[in-house]
Amino acid sequence: MKLKFLIPLLLFVILVGFLAIGLNRDPHELPSPLIGKPAPAFQVPQLEQANKTFSPESLKGQVWILNVWASWCVACREEHPMLLQLSKAQIAPLIGLDYKDQRDDALAMLARQGNPYTLSAFDGNGRVGINYGVYGVPETYVIDKAGIIRFKQIGPITTEILHQKIYPLINELKKS
Repeated sequence: MKLKFLIPLLLFVILVGFLAIGLNRDPHELPSPLIGKPAPAFQVPQLEQANKTFSPESLKGQVWILNVWASWCVACREEHPMLLQLSKAQIAPLIGLDYKDQRDDALAMLARQGNPYTLSAFDGNGRVGINYGVYGVPETYVIDKAGIIRFKQIGPITTEILHQKIYPLINELKKS
């Protein structure tokens, strides 16, 4: 008789436990299988100069940031002031990856809102984004001197993320 009462109570307690764990997690912190692994290699045209290319290989030996964005992305426009702030700090090269976009639209957005990027690469067909496991834009990666991905931010960078995660991580990676 008591067992019939205890089983539903036990199941309820377990369910509440899972719910509490889920509510305490940040939905932007999805585990990425690329953390701790080499950043995928690629070579694509630059956004501003289509006759020139960009490859991450050119940044080996430097800590750098890859920000995946698009002109059609509302969250990217919201994030843009943070990228301008990050660019002014000159803590690391900020490389943009214009993802599944139209070149003219992307250039117009940067002309309107300011260009925070050291350089922007153009991923018109989205293949580079797929190799990086992009869920949706914006996404930001911190890549160390050896070309290893050390951090992935899904969604817009906020002041808190910039000051509590990205800046400290970059400073630490520069020391090593």
